Amino acid sequence: MAFPTIPGALTSILSMLFIIILSTQTSQGSKAEFVTCGSILKLINSDLRLRLHSHDVKYGSGSGQQSVTAVDVSDDYNSHWMVKAPMAESCKRGAPIKCNTNIRLQHVATKKNLHSHYFSSPLSGNQEVSCYGDEDGEGDSGDHWAVVCNNDYWRRDTPVKFRHLDTGAFLAGSGRTFGRPISGQGEIVGVSSQYGAYTDWQAKEGLFIHPGELLPHQHPVHSEL
Repeated sequence: MAFPTIPGALTSILSMLFIIILSTQTSQGSKAEFVTCGSILKLINSDLRLRLHSHDVKYGSGSGQQSVTAVDVSDDYNSHWMVKAPMAESCKRGAPIKCNTNIRLQHVATKKNLHSHYFSSPLSGNQEVSCYGDEDGEGDSGDHWAVVCNNDYWRRDTPVKFRHLDTGAFLAGSGRTFGRPISGQGEIVGVSSQYGAYTDWQAKEGLFIHPGELLPHQHPVHSEL
């Protein structure tokens, strides 16, 4: 049997421990009021009560890219997403995300970005949502989403919507569930109207970076709603 090299094994173990800590610890400080650049969080669909999720399982149709689904468990490490700036741009670590500005959401476990394009979703025939990018987390313009909200900033206690820049579709659940090999997981899609069903998302468990804090591996501050 072939074993991974020590550096590779150590990296995997450290990554897993970091994600487990995100899922289980709570902050000893005050809760962050806003979602900030560099934060790692889970997103729950306000109506379906399912968390946005991905994994190294590819769609069997459409683009064939890494699938994005929704799950009802709160402690699944495959439901963590990092808030990043758009390609070729930067955002200050810990800076609150303004409403109606553009971001990328990077899947922490696989390093790929939440993505969409003009492919049909496998169950409902809406617009497919996938994860895309190379091992460094770089993809293309299909990874850009606008945070649609009515406040000045993306608040943790208020649902927001995500509008895909390339296609104008809104991130949503379809209310349908997959069979094998991901039985029971919900379909995630893009829909044409923000007023369609299941388009509201709220920040949940995660690590929320505060302005002026050290990097997560130096001094993680954990915060849960």
